[in-house]
Amino acid sequence: MRARHAIFPGLLILALLAPVHGAVGGHRQIVDGVAIYFGVVPAELVRGHPREHPESEMHGGIAAGESHLMVALFDEKTGERIVRAKVAATITGSDRKIEKRLEPMVVAGAATYGNYVYLAGQGPYRIDLEVRLPGRARPVRARFEWARS
Repeated sequence: MRARHAIFPGLLILALLAPVHGAVGGHRQIVDGVAIYFGVVPAELVRGHPREHPESEMHGGIAAGESHLMVALFDEKTGERIVRAKVAATITGSDRKIEKRLEPMVVAGAATYGNYVYLAGQGPYRIDLEVRLPGRARPVRARFEWARS
């Protein structure tokens, strides 16, 4: 159980930061000058945190069987993280459509956005992101395809 606590931050860092250093297939898009990275991990990885750990209570806690959707945003030119956005996700599967606001969060010192979603079965799922940035009239939109592997 203790090993799980040590592994989770490392997994998140890899999922959210590693793409900055190399090309990644379907988990990265650049739209209107914004580099958008997304990842999905089983919520059980978060459930293992001790009660006092911030990840154990983020987004209102964890329901059984859920996944944790995370998004990291960067300015394409400067590489700086975008930390004051409003991010919404619409996840569409074969039998359902889920709309979630992705909440700002800090994981291992890195600003990201995320929330729990219930993704039944293997997928595939279409994940539509809408990113509203301060000072921009139009939202940035990206579409990703995801399936459990």
